[in-house]
Amino acid sequence: MLHFRMIVPVELMLPVDDVLAAHDDVVSNIIRLPRAGASPVGDVILCDVARGAASDLLQALHRIGLDRAGSITVETVDLALSTRARQTADSVFGGDDDAIVWQEVEARAGDEVRLSATFIVFMAVATMIATVGVVSDQPILIVGAMVVGPDFGPLAAMAVGIVRRKWRVVGRSALAIGVGYASAIVISIGFSWLMVLIGIFPRDPLSNDHPMTEFIWTPNVLSYIVGLLAGIAGVLSLTSAKSGALIGVLISVTTVPAAGAAALALASGEWTLAATSLWQLFVNLIAIVTGGAITLAVQITVVRRNDRRRRELQGVGVR
Repeated sequence: MLHFRMIVPVELMLPVDDVLAAHDDVVSNIIRLPRAGASPVGDVILCDVARGAASDLLQALHRIGLDRAGSITVETVDLALSTRARQTADSVFGGDDDAIVWQEVEARAGDEVRLSATFIVFMAVATMIATVGVVSDQPILIVGAMVVGPDFGPLAAMAVGIVRRKWRVVGRSALAIGVGYASAIVISIGFSWLMVLIGIFPRDPLSNDHPMTEFIWTPNVLSYIVGLLAGIAGVLSLTSAKSGALIGVLISVTTVPAAGAAALALASGEWTLAATSLWQLFVNLIAIVTGGAITLAVQITVVRRNDRRRRELQGVGVR
């Protein structure tokens, strides 16, 4: 269930009322506060909307121009106790947790493609943690680097851009990933040289066996499979009401650790290990985006099918 707060200018009051009436089966708990809106000026309308119907309602409000002349704010409702709210949720096909609000997904995608200093710092810190994990052969540090790394956001945004054909989002996401990883690797090379210079890292940090972390620079078909599955789980966690699986996604693929291993290998002159580490990174990135795009494409198909079924039951018919 989602909570809508709208500021409706005078000229849009009748069109908004018509939209809400047309979606009466999925809208509940409507409250109107006349002239309560100060900026922009207008009536304030509050209502609860079934999550599965929110995209359709937002599109209808967009068509009449409410998002331009007035205002629309959407929040998640954690608990709604009323017969009407329950009937509203039951009127939509599929579970409320499975429903997708495409405007929300696209807004998240837009937020994730901003290339900022904070993003680069997080990438660099995560990659440096990964280099320490490789040198010390400590999987716990590798896991920590995976969690700290912010790379999944732009990858998910890239998948959204591909499926929704928003090529600007795809380009900005690719730029964020490219600049983020390039900066992180360069900074981590300097970090590795410094650690060797002051005697914390050994002179040849990759000469010893690394039985616990060697998988990082050993790409194989399982690397792609795991990345593909991680992309599926990650996009599901972002598009549904449940996001608990996202932390598992972050620690299941070796993107940041591979960048850390590549930086360490480049700093040590281990060109073969650097190449295999970078290949591992590339394979995982491609797999995550592919898995995410496939998941979104399937979700779009399911959502459209459910919308058609709902309209048929309402007697509207399929256009």
